[in-house]
Amino acid sequence: MAFPDLDLDPTEEHALDAAFPNRMSRAAFEASLPRAAYVEESFLEREREALWWSEWVAVGRAEQLPEAGDFLGADVAGERVIVVRDRAGRLSAHVDLCRHRGSRLTSADQRADPASGDAPGPSGRFRGVIRCAYHSWCYELDGAVRSAPFLGEAEGFDPADFALHPVAVDTWGGWLFVNLAPERVAAGHTLVAQLGAIPGRIERYPLANLRTARRIVYDVRANWKVIVENYNECYHCAGVHPELCRIVPAFRDRGGSNLDWDGGVPQAEGTFTFTMTGVSDRLPFPGLDEAERVRHKGELVYPNLMVSLSADHVAAFTLLPKAPDRTLVVVDWLFHPDEMAKPSFDPSDAVDFWDLVNRQDWAVCEGVQDGMTSRRFRAGWYAPMEDLSLDIRRYLGERLGPDAIAAPAVDGSGAAGA
Repeated sequence: MAFPDLDLDPTEEHALDAAFPNRMSRAAFEASLPRAAYVEESFLEREREALWWSEWVAVGRAEQLPEAGDFLGADVAGERVIVVRDRAGRLSAHVDLCRHRGSRLTSADQRADPASGDAPGPSGRFRGVIRCAYHSWCYELDGAVRSAPFLGEAEGFDPADFALHPVAVDTWGGWLFVNLAPERVAAGHTLVAQLGAIPGRIERYPLANLRTARRIVYDVRANWKVIVENYNECYHCAGVHPELCRIVPAFRDRGGSNLDWDGGVPQAEGTFTFTMTGVSDRLPFPGLDEAERVRHKGELVYPNLMVSLSADHVAAFTLLPKAPDRTLVVVDWLFHPDEMAKPSFDPSDAVDFWDLVNRQDWAVCEGVQDGMTSRRFRAGWYAPMEDLSLDIRRYLGERLGPDAIAAPAVDGSGAAGA
């Protein structure tokens, strides 16, 4: 029997070898996270307690709350929070939970997941106070009890004991971050501490001044870590992203290894941005150095913000886990206000290019997630050029413990995984 995929002409074989050289040995592999980390609800529950509800998590953009009373409702791995701007322009955040009987303080439509469209706005606006629709308990925008009908003289009722549960809130680069463990923040786990060296590496990009021109929300049937691992490597780029590799040939060279993310990844000669042509009539951001005007940078802000920086726009990916096998990916395209004010402004060249690349990524991520449900899958492998993907093991190990990232024992065949 002939097998067409194996019956290759020698010339074709050599061409394939050149495109995808075999430069790895089994000893060079590193085991990925174990199967449970990607498919089991119990593992996601561990992440909720040790990660999503104790780390700083991106939930939106500060530009969504321009006026006093504007609020953003967000689902942080199953816990609902409200971020609100007060009359002085300050931000406060609270658990979306009335302290009386546990009712939500927002309506069902205000609790909807983010939606695709143009510039996103607030989830709603509180008219001076946060009022619970059930028994009309009212709270100040900072969470303090303002009034509780007929309880002014009630024995055992002290309004100071019934403020909304606080959530820490801070901003960086125009993004809103919340932390559901304010006591941990008070002990020193600030947003600045969590960000570490990231702001310094991209300090010349005017992130806080940029505005959102378009948002697309993707419902991806994959674990959030599968998406992060995919973002962290370009071993897949040559086979999955031909359009992207035409703009950035370095993504396909040597399996996307040795990319200089700190200095920026060089683009093809004559290109400077992520569009189908690699160019645009938009000007580069003011203040960029010479390299940044023609190179691409990217940052992963654990646990859920991925920032891809071109000279004229930023594509920002916010990951919102919904289940072990489902993640909402909110992608915002950010541009300089001066460019957006021009009559000719049209973000479609960047949005369309990224939308193509994104859908290519989601397809392979969903294929990985589906494969991980096989009873034969115990763990995967990180190849040498996927070294940045290894970082997810460090990140989870520091927060969930070494047992959470322990690789399964190698079986008699010499394979532990797929």
